[in-house]
Amino acid sequence: MSTDFSRRNFVLLSTGALAVAGAGAYAFLTRTSKTDGRIVLAGSTTSAPLQVPGFDELSDDQWQALTRSDWKERLPRDAFEVLRLEDTERAFTSPLNNEKRDGWYACAGCGQVLFSSDKKFDSGTGWPSFFDVVPGRIETKADNLLWYTRTEYHCSRCKGHQGHVFDDGPRPTRQRWCNNGVALTFTPRSELA
Repeated sequence: MSTDFSRRNFVLLSTGALAVAGAGAYAFLTRTSKTDGRIVLAGSTTSAPLQVPGFDELSDDQWQALTRSDWKERLPRDAFEVLRLEDTERAFTSPLNNEKRDGWYACAGCGQVLFSSDKKFDSGTGWPSFFDVVPGRIETKADNLLWYTRTEYHCSRCKGHQGHVFDDGPRPTRQRWCNNGVALTFTPRSELA
């Protein structure tokens, strides 16, 4: 009799957990909008430059047409592994984790600006973290590599892997865009004025 009770509780609790997870996923996805068949997350109204200096000025199609060997030639090994192979750098290894200056964080693959320093916060996780993105610069997809589904995000221009977004950040968005530091570059705002 106690075995049936335990199984019943397990089934009920599992069903409840799935319902809560589904509601959370629905709430998250309704904050996104579709653009050209891609899911692009809405962000703040920050007026951001498109690109930082030091990168080729290619079209989105040209960036996306680069081959694996092209990327290997362009990127340092650690950046290649994160941006192109969706690896994760070790926590607390990026100097950008402690960057405090006013400026812009851009994709280390193509230079597209993704984040503003005024959206950065110390999450204590060991990776640069932001509570909002530059609108239209990030795309998301489901990541099922672990025992649960996470939301992975990429640069919308070159499709370089950046990190994962979680719903445990500060107000006003309650989001934590947890980024691999090696997938970003930082440019002080004064250098783009």
